[in-house]
Amino acid sequence: MSFTLEKVKAAVKSKGYVWFEDEENQGFDVNIVGVRNSSTGKSVTNLFDDWMTISYKENGEWKFFAWACTTDPGTKAVKEYKNPRGVARLIPNQYRGSHTIRLHQGKYEAVCQQRPVKVWRDKNKDMTFNEVTVDEGLFGINIHRSNPKTESQYVENWSEGCQVFKRIKDFKQFMEICSKAALIHGNSFTYTLIESKDIA
Repeated sequence: MSFTLEKVKAAVKSKGYVWFEDEENQGFDVNIVGVRNSSTGKSVTNLFDDWMTISYKENGEWKFFAWACTTDPGTKAVKEYKNPRGVARLIPNQYRGSHTIRLHQGKYEAVCQQRPVKVWRDKNKDMTFNEVTVDEGLFGINIHRSNPKTESQYVENWSEGCQVFKRIKDFKQFMEICSKAALIHGNSFTYTLIESKDIA
């Protein structure tokens, strides 16, 4: 990873998106920004080769974390997804108030989709993401963890469109921050997805 809080902020603002500055100085006014690895193009890598970042102020000082994740479906998801239109891949954008903390698949707390987002659908399963068919709606594009017992090396079907942490300890740290943010600012989160090529 070769980017910083300042570079992520500049990339977000260059897109015309909102960057939460915590102007009331309450703390934990979080900026959740996924960074998709542009260098892999449209290939299905099956790797956790993207980044999940969070930036916020605590006691007047900026904090920044970046963790390994995937913003793309894995090989098993692409090949076996049951929707005839194909597996979902989130389109880079800023989705205001799109997520909330609740149970992921009824199992554990995660940051889950509550408002429509836009995705591409990959129907032909040729291991290359197609950016043609656009679908908008509530698809369960959640931000959650992969294997709770061991560090996952491959995405497989941990992501069928979700934004998924590689390491359980990173996800736990992320959720602790989001839980504190929800207590202060309410249980509604904006999720922004950009590409690594957007970062100068």
